[in-house]
Amino acid sequence: MLVDEDGVREWNQLVHPQTRIPLFIEQLTGISNEMVAEMPSFAQVAGEVAELLEGRLFIAHNARFDYGFLKNEFSRVGMTFRPQVLCTVKLSRALYPHFHRHNLDSLIERHGLQAKDRHRALADAQLIHQFWTQAYEQFSEETVDVAVQRLVGRSSLPSNIDPLLIHDLPEAPGVYLFYGENDLPLYIGKSVNIRNRVLAHFGADHKNNKEMSLAQQLRRIDWIETAGELGALLLEARLIKEKTPVHNQRLRRKSALCAWQLQQQGEQLKPVLSWAGELDFGAQDNLYGLYHSLRDAQKALRGVAEQHGLCLSVLGLEKTAAGRPCFGYQIKKCRGACVGTEAPLAHAARVLIAMQKLKLAVWPYPGAIGISEGEELHVIDRWCYLGTAKNEAEIAELLQAGVPAFDRDTYMLLSKSLKKAEVVVLPQALCVAG
Repeated sequence: MLVDEDGVREWNQLVHPQTRIPLFIEQLTGISNEMVAEMPSFAQVAGEVAELLEGRLFIAHNARFDYGFLKNEFSRVGMTFRPQVLCTVKLSRALYPHFHRHNLDSLIERHGLQAKDRHRALADAQLIHQFWTQAYEQFSEETVDVAVQRLVGRSSLPSNIDPLLIHDLPEAPGVYLFYGENDLPLYIGKSVNIRNRVLAHFGADHKNNKEMSLAQQLRRIDWIETAGELGALLLEARLIKEKTPVHNQRLRRKSALCAWQLQQQGEQLKPVLSWAGELDFGAQDNLYGLYHSLRDAQKALRGVAEQHGLCLSVLGLEKTAAGRPCFGYQIKKCRGACVGTEAPLAHAARVLIAMQKLKLAVWPYPGAIGISEGEELHVIDRWCYLGTAKNEAEIAELLQAGVPAFDRDTYMLLSKSLKKAEVVVLPQALCVAG
């Protein structure tokens, strides 16, 4: 059936399936082998069908089946079939969420639809049109249009992506992966609603060069559902570091990690840079800030010094001869620890106070813990994410694999999440067995 501003028109054509029709299909549809014996093959009518569907919204009940069948048939004759697709099963669920069943038989009964020659394409199309007409009678035009647009959701989906993919994308938390021509992901993201976030990527790709480039390269989308937002955040951080997708810059693993340690030197406290390869950052006390380079660490320390009037010379950020003033003292931004006008202990106390906001939290548990989310348990040890488990055997397996390298992004995420998380302290016996 074709429905547009010119009205409703019907087109019906039997085709020869190039094979015998099974008996159960003949009994279901009433179409026999004799009826199609002299009919054209799909290849002979493909051009006409493509012309009829050109620029139209393809509507079907359980649309994935009908769309998949037509797509394969068009592919066999060397034609591409990529229309916008609307599944009326999903439209019924969207408009009538209080009903549990949305198959065509249920719609016939519920809406009083008039059925003739059930399980024949034209007859089913007539039923769908009746349902469509009733929907616009029972709801405002805006309500139906919004539901349709949300389900179609293809206004700017990349041309290489199957339009029916949007019906498979879950409205659930998790991680999604965009792939190009090979098995290395182009981009990895996370969301509390995978479907909405994926579609949002392409809602304005003509305005964003990065999104446009991504859309042009995209060939495949995969996803992994999680129990909640925390699981999605942890999994995203891990996958980005493991797979290093080209379009992700944030969360990619850096080559090194360092932090300041405050060490007593005489009566002064002096920051000394320590590297993650030398210390267990997950359990080490007296660490301040997390940086990926000496330059970043010194820049941050200089900012603290300027904000609190600390001496750059005492902090080791400026070389001056003994007893000579640092540059900060000359411009009245240092209280004189370099020249003795500020007592060493007073300066040391101010250093300790100034650095306090940068202090890394010490792992507060004797061993590994689990953070409950839904029916899953995120296993954490010394601020490192070991993985997610659903039972004791999976927990033991994660513990046996050992603790991965300390990661700044995971630490930042967990140090905030632990404050409101449901924590399960894992038995020490289990940790030792692992």
